Amino acid sequence: MNRKERFERLEAEAARRILVLDGAMGTMIQRWKLSEEDFRGQRFAGWTSPLKGNNDLLNLTRPDVIRMIHDQYIEAGSDFIETNTFSATTIAMADYKMEALADEIAAEGARIAREAADAAEERLGRPVGVLGAIGPTNKTLSLSPKVSDPGYRDITFDEVRDAYYAQAKAMAPWTDVFLIETVFDTLNAKAAIKALMDFAADTGERLPIIISGTITDASGRTLSGQTAEAFWNSVRHARPWAIGLNCALGADLMRPHIASIARVADTRVIAYPNAGLPNAFGEYDETPDQTGGHLGEWSRSGLVNIVGGCCGTTPAHIAAIAKAAAKAAPRAVPSVAPAMRLSGLEPFEVAS
Repeated sequence: MNRKERFERLEAEAARRILVLDGAMGTMIQRWKLSEEDFRGQRFAGWTSPLKGNNDLLNLTRPDVIRMIHDQYIEAGSDFIETNTFSATTIAMADYKMEALADEIAAEGARIAREAADAAEERLGRPVGVLGAIGPTNKTLSLSPKVSDPGYRDITFDEVRDAYYAQAKAMAPWTDVFLIETVFDTLNAKAAIKALMDFAADTGERLPIIISGTITDASGRTLSGQTAEAFWNSVRHARPWAIGLNCALGADLMRPHIASIARVADTRVIAYPNAGLPNAFGEYDETPDQTGGHLGEWSRSGLVNIVGGCCGTTPAHIAAIAKAAAKAAPRAVPSVAPAMRLSGLEPFEVAS
């Protein structure tokens, strides 16, 4: 099926049931215990910088691993899979001196995911959407990296926008939805939104957008200082197909912040928490049944439309989440956000 048909079917499914996202890519890659040589492959055998840990590079050097992980999540029940492109920007790839390869890495990540989704659609007879994952980069626009100089920035808004534009352009041929995720700095997210809007204006390809922020700790705020509700109000002009939270917190700690978004958002709510908090060894101990139990309660409470997992989650976690979510109806999406109804204002509409 083509992209339009696929998305229409997924949108129809979203109206009648809670959709399921995949789980952690990094966690599954770690299970393979890949060596430096695996990350390098033959093509980068002589690269001057260490490459182990550059998970997105595996799109070029071990595409078989990435494809197998996608397949496992689809078999577990995922309606959407995320491309392995969290760091596939010139900004993030600079850590490995691979800026010139960012577009190729992004394109291959999207292509591999599309192949897995297409094969599953033929095999299982159901649509599987590909989310073009756009990570936050390792730079921040709202905060200075120099404590002694609060006004200093080592990157500009336009530079971040340009990096995101290139990533989106590379992924677009194989992507159903763009996912701006793990947002800790809302100004970075706005650079991504601007890039996607510019790409749509330049090409006529207006793909849906999902935006997912990150509440960093018990303060209940993002790193740039916003509550979940404030985050929504900062990005709602983009008219996202879904808004929500991922990473940093386990489901028990994330719940009140998802509830805050569910109260105010006039679009679908997405949530994909970590498998609890990491232990002393940086590992996640929450079992699939525990994670599924939390997200099942969210589902029954009418908080969510799309559920999945972030750090520490596996296909077993996604299978448990899918089973739990199947017992509940999706959150009812209001036509106008409650805050807008109270103020008498109408939602902002992006020109087509």
